[in-house]
Amino acid sequence: MTPLPRIMVAPNGARLTKKDHPRVPVTIPEIVDCAIECQAAGADGIHAHVRDADQNHVLDAGMYRELLAELTIKLPDFYTQITTEAVGLYTPDQQRELVKAVQPRAVSIALREITDGQDAALTARFFHDCYASGTDVQHILYDKADVDHFARLVAAGDIPNADLKALIVLGRYAPGQKSSPDDLGVPATALKQQVPGVDWAVCAFGAQETACLVAAAQLGGKARIGFENNRLNADLTCAANNAARVKELAAALAA
Repeated sequence: MTPLPRIMVAPNGARLTKKDHPRVPVTIPEIVDCAIECQAAGADGIHAHVRDADQNHVLDAGMYRELLAELTIKLPDFYTQITTEAVGLYTPDQQRELVKAVQPRAVSIALREITDGQDAALTARFFHDCYASGTDVQHILYDKADVDHFARLVAAGDIPNADLKALIVLGRYAPGQKSSPDDLGVPATALKQQVPGVDWAVCAFGAQETACLVAAAQLGGKARIGFENNRLNADLTCAANNAARVKELAAALAA
């Protein structure tokens, strides 16, 4: 298992298209080129969504295998993470099947999506199978209730208590959505207290993205940044591309 990258770029997410910003990468070559640009700007990993010909988010094993193969050729030491995000379309069965089919180095999974209404033994077996196959699971946690649920599953042994990884999400997809560094204290404190030793990161919606990620670093966390959550620089100008967001964060962390 590999530690989370200090800065992971999330360049496209499940919802944005070229209509939202011309530099949202939606094809596999565009995602690979974006990763190269972002590595040069200071990122050491990528969280990527693949898209179909109409720019729609898809859980397509073949496309993910192709993307991972291309990234391995172009950026062999770059941390690459796929996603099982449901977007209201995919079931837990389909999410689990994607991971089984791809066998990725790393995957992000929303804890509430993969566990909601599911048999506890089935969920536990899935998490243990991921660990046995060497797949890093980053558990996506949207609030303190998710943190508490995560801690209970770890304590019960349903999630292997080794190489634990998590992502705290500040904010949501909503018109005018904002997040603030003040939002971080409660979930971060709960996570660190209940699951000591967890390797954790933060992503944040809105114009205070950089400030939120700097606050996370000050608490010992890592960062996920990019157009998936925000396209604005700290000065409220629109970022030219994902690399610009990475560059701003890298400079802020260095300062």
